[in-house]
Amino acid sequence: MNEYELKVYDELMEWQRKMRKKSGLLTRASKKVQTRINGMIPEKVHSLMTESIKNMVKATLTGSGLTTKKQQGTGLGLKEKDQLFRKKLETYRKTAAIEGAGTGAGGILLGFADFPLLLSIKMKFLFEAASIYGFDTSKYEERLFLLYVFQLAFSGEETRRETYDLIREWEACKNSLLEMDWKEFQQEYRDYIDLVKMAQMLPGIGAVVGAYANYNLLDQLGETAMNACRLRILKTPPAAQ
Repeated sequence: MNEYELKVYDELMEWQRKMRKKSGLLTRASKKVQTRINGMIPEKVHSLMTESIKNMVKATLTGSGLTTKKQQGTGLGLKEKDQLFRKKLETYRKTAAIEGAGTGAGGILLGFADFPLLLSIKMKFLFEAASIYGFDTSKYEERLFLLYVFQLAFSGEETRRETYDLIREWEACKNSLLEMDWKEFQQEYRDYIDLVKMAQMLPGIGAVVGAYANYNLLDQLGETAMNACRLRILKTPPAAQ
């Protein structure tokens, strides 16, 4: 490893500890409430929401795959790839913030429109990240990898730790994976963003909340995507337990 890669290795070790860290009491209590609420929702409703989000995600994956420039990081070292990634992230953070402010200012009706719009921005960004770090998204397993990165970024403690372990051992695990657990995927994502998205629909503060929330959600996704890709490139050994 060169000097920069050694620095990244240290950052990865810290990130891995963060991925395996237990959530705080407030977060765990909130998750229990959300789980209880989910248990009260009829299975037919869960099935409808799962199918809707599944179709929405698959549509955005297809669209993102068609419009993303392939292999943007070809010939670049890890330092240059990280620099290009950060520039892309800043662009997508600003785009998400503008979208959040616009839908937040529109109240409840436009607030509902924010969900698919923001999801599309996030998926497009993940394809850009994969292209920068040299992963071929024309392959099914690479698109599946991006979905697990998304789930890692927006999930509760238990699912986060399970997903992190899978990503850490991706090369060994990928061939045994057939498809996402879409019900878990949509529940974890909704539980993660529900509170802030409800605040986005409030009159008077929706625009500010929407811009701030979307900017930070992209920031969270960016940190996760960058480190998940670095993990594969450097083949970092497991962090100490």
